[in-house]
Amino acid sequence: MTDPSTKPYLVRAIYEWCSDLGFTPYISVKVDETTRVPLEYVKNGEIVLNISQDATRNITLGREVVQFSARFNGVSREITVPIPSIAAIFAKENGQGLFFPSEPAAGSGAQAGETAETGASSGEAGPNNPTKPGGTRPRLQVVK
Repeated sequence: MTDPSTKPYLVRAIYEWCSDLGFTPYISVKVDETTRVPLEYVKNGEIVLNISQDATRNITLGREVVQFSARFNGVSREITVPIPSIAAIFAKENGQGLFFPSEPAAGSGAQAGETAETGASSGEAGPNNPTKPGGTRPRLQVVK
């Protein structure tokens, strides 16, 4: 039996951390056929969404999906993002949060969320600050 993913719990933890400190939580989403987002705002197969309480209505951070209503150019839209589609969750104000590695292919042996990285950048490699094979860390950039 496969262990349940830690990813939905980590997403909720960063969301609550942002909310408690007055930061604005954003999620970076890799858009595919399972995501329900306004496609006109998708760039290069990704969309960045503000999921703060001020920007959303009826937000649910579940174990399988994140769902909420939000306004885009004054039009209310229903958003559904499967947890595996979330590439990152971070605070707009300081960029801190978690970057999730791409979901592994079936049978690869690695578990999703196993090597999640913090958004903090110290520049040193170590167990809490791994680097990519090319020697550079992935960086989050807020796309407006």
